Amino acid sequence: MNPAQRNHVLIVEDDDHIRRFVAINLRTNGFQVTEAALGEAALKSFINNRPDVVVLDIMLPDMDGFEICKKLRDVDTNIVIIFLTARGQDVEKIRGLELGADDYIVKPFNPLELVARIKTVLRRTNNAAKPENLEKMQRNELLSGTIRIDLDSNKVFKAGNCIELTPKEYQMIKVFLENPDKALSRNDLLNLVWGEDFVGDTKTVDVHVRRLREKFEDNSSKPQLIETVWGLGYRWRKDG
Repeated sequence: MNPAQRNHVLIVEDDDHIRRFVAINLRTNGFQVTEAALGEAALKSFINNRPDVVVLDIMLPDMDGFEICKKLRDVDTNIVIIFLTARGQDVEKIRGLELGADDYIVKPFNPLELVARIKTVLRRTNNAAKPENLEKMQRNELLSGTIRIDLDSNKVFKAGNCIELTPKEYQMIKVFLENPDKALSRNDLLNLVWGEDFVGDTKTVDVHVRRLREKFEDNSSKPQLIETVWGLGYRWRKDG
């Protein structure tokens, strides 16, 4: 891995065997790794080391991963967070995504899959930050009604007010504004926002759409901007 790339990972996992095994695989693949077994230690390590990625177990002895996720997002809205969840815990996956997680991986898992997931998320967030990738339309902003995306600063505004977004929320609303009035399937959105090699399910898209509606719709229960296309996916209404 190019040393100039973002490559510092904080692993938060109370199972010593899992944590150390994951750490070994990450280091073998060129990542800098910091480990924490408890939530409080993880928060202190985050402040002191400012990693690029946090791999976060949900079930910890002193506090749950959801609480840690919220605290991390309060400090840094751009930090990449990948949850570790137990098999079959769909409710926890959805809750994690709603709190701003970028991805999740189900236990038991192959550490090499986790390495691949981390590389994929970092590659997409690194590319999204490059000015040449933000200027494809040869302009520095996207407009739709009262919604404006400043492509130079990666900031999104509603009626002049800056809206705090996670990296995936930003990428999704950017895709919508680049494709006004176009019906996008859930798979389209997965490919455009998470990448074609993302192995999660379409619930991820629904969760992020719900969060965007809460942030941009005047009434999220009666959306006027992000319209549901039944049986397919979603459409951004240009004149919503």
